Amino acid sequence: MKCRLIDGGASDAYYNMGLDESILECVSAGRSPPTLRFYAWRPPAVSIGYFQGIREEVDLDSCFRDGVDVVRRLTGGGAVYHDAELTYSIIAPESAMPEDILESYRHVCKGLIIGLAELKVKAEFASLNDITSGGRKISGNAQTRRMGCVLQHGTIILSVDVERMFRYLKVPSEKVRDKAVSDVKARVTSVKDVLSRDIPYSKAADAFRKGFSKALRLELTDGRPSPAEDARARELAEAKYSTLEWNSRR
Repeated sequence: MKCRLIDGGASDAYYNMGLDESILECVSAGRSPPTLRFYAWRPPAVSIGYFQGIREEVDLDSCFRDGVDVVRRLTGGGAVYHDAELTYSIIAPESAMPEDILESYRHVCKGLIIGLAELKVKAEFASLNDITSGGRKISGNAQTRRMGCVLQHGTIILSVDVERMFRYLKVPSEKVRDKAVSDVKARVTSVKDVLSRDIPYSKAADAFRKGFSKALRLELTDGRPSPAEDARARELAEAKYSTLEWNSRR
């Protein structure tokens, strides 16, 4: 499949989610080709799943105090703290993806597994939508199907600070917080933890470019958002993703 690759580096949460939706609209309308996108989050952010309640999941006071963005995704799943990671999204017509949801996750996640192998990290798919290394989660993924297209995005954890994460994700009490931190440390890992060294975003992006190209047989061409996609992303960031109405809608 011919596919555009956009490596946009770091943007704020509202533009990141706006651009995913903008590209989805354009691919659906046939104005843009299938697109693989790599990006990061600056400032750090918490994204919540489409069906979650923001006040139940996020310590909004801490986020506001520390300048951490909070945004609702188009996709389901749980709340995620985004900091030292590479995030990808892939947007393509449904006809280019397996019809079965589990198989489509498995199909796309092959790109992550091969990309991690390029970094010398052994990993495997864990149903429904995770990648694990040594039995611990190193990538989480989420998907939605709209307008005749599949949008799947997910994170590859380059480094993780669990204590910092739980400054922003809400837990009922300090006693529960301590257990939550220890549980996550036991269940979650990162590229840095596996390799005992930092891997920069640029090196990770190169690895996952190779991984997706090989696994999904993509003919990747470097690109950038069209002026129309960029303008629409900024409109969505301002009018939707940064608004209290959208982020507090459940």
